[in-house]
This record gives sequence, C-alpha cells and structure tokens, in this order.
Amino acid sequence: MSRIKEFNLPDLGEGLTEGEILAWLVKVGDVIELNQPIVEVETAKAAVEIPAKWAGQVQAIFHPEGTTVEVGTPIIAIDTDPGAGPIEESTTGAPASALPTPSAASLAAVEVAPTEGAVEPGLIGGPAPGGRTAVLVGYGPRTTAAKRRPRKGGVPAQASAAPVQAAPAPVAPAPVTPAAPVSPAPGANGNGRAGGLVLAKPPVRKLAKDLGVDLATLTGSGPLGSITREDVQRAASGTPAAAEPLTVAAPATAAASFGADREQRIPVKGVRKLTAENMSRSAFTAPHVTEFFTVDVTRAMKALDRLRERREWRDVRVSPLLLVAKAVLLAVKRHPMVNSTWAGDEIVVKDYVNLGIAAATERGLIVPNIKDAGRLSLRELADAMTDLVQTAKAGKTSPADMSGGTLTITNVGVFGVDTGTPILPPGESAILAFGAVREMPWVHKGKVKPRQVTTLGLSFDHRIIDGELGSKFLRDIGDFLADPEAALLAWT
Repeated sequence: MSRIKEFNLPDLGEGLTEGEILAWLVKVGDVIELNQPIVEVETAKAAVEIPAKWAGQVQAIFHPEGTTVEVGTPIIAIDTDPGAGPIEESTTGAPASALPTPSAASLAAVEVAPTEGAVEPGLIGGPAPGGRTAVLVGYGPRTTAAKRRPRKGGVPAQASAAPVQAAPAPVAPAPVTPAAPVSPAPGANGNGRAGGLVLAKPPVRKLAKDLGVDLATLTGSGPLGSITREDVQRAASGTPAAAEPLTVAAPATAAASFGADREQRIPVKGVRKLTAENMSRSAFTAPHVTEFFTVDVTRAMKALDRLRERREWRDVRVSPLLLVAKAVLLAVKRHPMVNSTWAGDEIVVKDYVNLGIAAATERGLIVPNIKDAGRLSLRELADAMTDLVQTAKAGKTSPADMSGGTLTITNVGVFGVDTGTPILPPGESAILAFGAVREMPWVHKGKVKPRQVTTLGLSFDHRIIDGELGSKFLRDIGDFLADPEAALLAWT
C-alpha cells in the first residue's frame, strides 16, 4: 500500500458540494498528528477547521488559499510513514523526490450534467441527497452547468490569423513653412471678439468703472479670454501685461469619465453567493405576502426593566428581541400551520420550532437557529440567543447550526429602520421583521401621550398561509408585546 495518501475535501454538511480554502494551517514538510487541524474552509458562511485523517509529513498542497474546491477533490498529500526512508522510485523510473500529483478525481473535479434528459443524483443539476434541497451555500442541486476556467494566456478558439501585409515605404515629410502671424480682424477688440463684446464678470466691470479703465482696450488672461480683476488693476497701475499668444483656455472642469478605472468588481462567492442563491430561489418560488402592524410596546419595555432588576437576571443579556422571540413562539402554538414547509404535493407541519435569528457578521448576514426553541424557558431562551449571536460574530457558527430552520426573526431595528419586507428563507413559510422602538405620540386612554412604539412586518408563503391566518398570527405577536403579562396569563 502506498505511503502517500491524498486527503479529499470532505462533505462538511448535508449535501455540501464545494468549499473555499480560507487558510492553510500547515505547509509542505510539516510533520502533523492525527486529527490536527490542517486547513480552514468556508462553507455556508461558516469557517470550519478540518483535521487530518492521518499522521505523517505533508508532501504536497494541491490548491492555494482562496480557491473554491469541489467536495471529493484531493487538497493535500500526506506521507503516512516518513520514518521509513526516502520514497521508492516508481516502475516508470520517476525520481524518489517527485511529489505526488493530484489523482484523476482532482483533474476531473467538475462534472457537467447532461443537457437533455433526466439527471442522475449526485451530478450537477440532479436532486440533492435525501430528496431535499438544503438552504446553505454550496448545498443541494446546481441549477447551472459548471464551467472550467480558461487557461491563462490562452488563445481564443475562434481567433483566426490575419494575413500579414508588407508595411508601406516611409514617406519623407514635406517641409513646414511657418505661418504668418494673424492680426485681429477689423472691428475686433483686444480680446479678439468682434463688435466690442467683452467677457468680464459684473464685479470686474464695476472695478473697471471705478478705476476708469476701458475694458475694450484690455486683453483678458482669464478662461476663454475673459478679463479678471488682476487685468483691470494692472491696467490702472500702468503695468504692462506679459505678451502672450491669443489662445482659448480649456474648460476648468474636465468632463466626468465613466470607465473601468472608476469601477470595482467583487467576486460573487461565499456569503454573497449564499444570499443570492437563497433569495433568488425563494423570491421566485414562494408567493410572498407582507403585512404590517404598529404596536405600543411601552408596557413590554417596562417589563424588561423590571426583569433586569431581578437578582437572578442581572448577568443575563435582556433585549426587546427576547420578548419578540417569546411572542413568536407562543403565537406558533396558537397557529401551528405557520410553522410549516411546502413540499410540493403536501404541507409538512412541524411540532418543533427551530427559531432562526438573523445575525450580521464580518462575512455577511447569516441565520443560525435555536433548535427546538419552543421547549426553552425564557431564561434558557435568553442564554441561547446570546450564545448564538456571539458565536456568529466570532465566525464560528457551524453548518449544522444554520440548517433546519423553521421560522425566522430579523431585527432590522438595530439599524434604526422602522420595518421591512423580508424574503423568506427557503423551506420556511414565515419571517418576522422587528423594527426600531421609537418614542412617538400615541392615543392612550383617550389622550395623546408619548409612548414607545414599534412596527412589525410579517412575510409569509401564501401557498400555505392565507390572509386570515397571517393576520391572526401577527396580531397575537403584537398583543403579547403590547401587554406581556396579560398575554401570558391568558395563553398559558
């Protein structure tokens, strides 16, 4: 058995098809141990460190950092028995020091699905494992055929060689006769303008009048031959202007250019690719409907203040988003159809809620979810949300934490936005946008008073949720936020 083993990029999640190499943690010649992290790969917005399957010495690295590699492609070669001496020469006479080259799988990592007929599972364009489509980047079936990159410096296939013609014989230039100086036409002033027209701004004209200077006798030094204050002052003091040829000055402001030098081209990969694929698929698959509800949340904000003052909650992160999450979970129990998935010829209603919380990170917006959030107490839910956000911002969210979501909340209020029309994550039937909480005039007990108000936006899949169900679900969330204590007493 060969000592040199090629390590293939593994499937780091359900149905993963590719990953981008962010950083190599080893280099050629390093001695590594079993399960030692050797490479950091980004998949589905998560940076994952991959451990070595064997101990040994790194012999070759096949793909540099920044390369997107298909699953199953060899990425590194490891000598599993470096202490056994130099590598023996092959039967073909190859030198012992020759590094292994990528296998056939590496050279044919991109497999293009047939353009006609059914596509078998596993090929690009075929169904994903398990008969379902995952929502993370690089997951599930491809909708377009893969293409190999053109070779650098290659000649286009359609380029044709043009016949080479003999260059014409050089022609001696004709002698140039200096042109005679041009005198101003009769009737022209010193500015070369007929009819006594003088270019000068009103303040300059006033200055010339005050100093008794005839503008028609001056030669302007300003743009387009216009007369400036300096020209007038020079004429008034008797200082002659420097003799200069009469020329037309170029406009002071150059014309704006709109070329490639003022453009930036950003490769579409990683986070951006995930967002584009998911949002495009969802927007053109699920018929979206969005409803809005403006709520007086003054009582909810006061309830949060009282909660923070309790001794057992002093070290817990308490935010309005916590009450919104609790409101959503309670409303789902009252309207379970909202927590479902469209599966073609059937609707899958789920008895568990994997609650997604949109989180902004350096790599972009990701939506990890809290598994079975409906079973958590309010304190457990607060801790889970804090851990989720901190893990996401550190870039350590795993693909498993971002898969399987059933319902999502996006907190656009942290950006000072009142609300929005969010797009459904694929496979989910509802997403709630939570807007900023603002102090606004509000009619309370028959009088206009300053109250804390927010606007909720609920987008839902109209194939599953009709207007009545969506309205009742949104109303229940609003009722909870308007009076949390009363809602808890009434619903639990």
